[in-house]
Amino acid sequence: MSSARDDVLARVRAALRDVPRDEAPQAPAYEPPPAPSGDPVARFAERVADYRATVVEARDVAAAVAEACAAQGAARLAVAPGVPAAWRPAGVELVADDGLSAGALDELDGALTGCALAIAETGTFVLDAGERSGRRALTLIPDLHVCVVERRQVVATVPEAIRALEGGVGPFTFVSGPSATSDIELDRVEGVHGPRRLVVVLA
Repeated sequence: MSSARDDVLARVRAALRDVPRDEAPQAPAYEPPPAPSGDPVARFAERVADYRATVVEARDVAAAVAEACAAQGAARLAVAPGVPAAWRPAGVELVADDGLSAGALDELDGALTGCALAIAETGTFVLDAGERSGRRALTLIPDLHVCVVERRQVVATVPEAIRALEGGVGPFTFVSGPSATSDIELDRVEGVHGPRRLVVVLA
C-alpha cells in the first residue's frame, strides 16, 4: 500500500508526462491593475489613520514633530543617523542611534525616522535600513515611532512600490499602523512586537 507521499508524487509525474524536457518554463503574463483615481497622498493619510496611527500634515516638520512629542509625552527620542536637521525638533532630547543597545533604546520615549517610500493603497510605509530609516531595532524597541513621510515618496499601489524598491539593499520592513495582534482569543493587543504608538508626519 503506497504512502500519501507516493500518491502525490505519482500525480505530479502524471501531470508532467506530456511536457517536453527541453521546454523552457514561462512565467504567466501579469498586468498590474491601474492605480485608482484621486490623490494618493490623501488616500495614504486616510488608510494609515484607519490603522489607529496619528497622522499630522506639516509644512514645518520640526515643529510638527515637537507638537507630536508633547502630545505623546515623549521627551527623549532616538534618531536615525540620516534624519535632516530640518526635521529635528527643539525642546526634545535627541539621542543619536550609533548602535544603542536594546536596553538603551527601551529606556527612551520613542524614535524619529524617515522612510524609503509609502503606499497609498494599503496605508503602509517602507523602511529600508538606510540612513533615514535607521536599523530595525530602532523602530521595533521604543514604544513610540515618529516617521516622516514626504509627499513625493507616496506611490499609489503595491506593484509600484515593489518596482521602486528593486535593487535596494534592505532589509525592508513594511509598516501599516502600530504593532498589533489579535492572535489570542481575537482580542486586539498593541505593542506586542513593535511600537504601540505611531505618528506619521506628512511633509
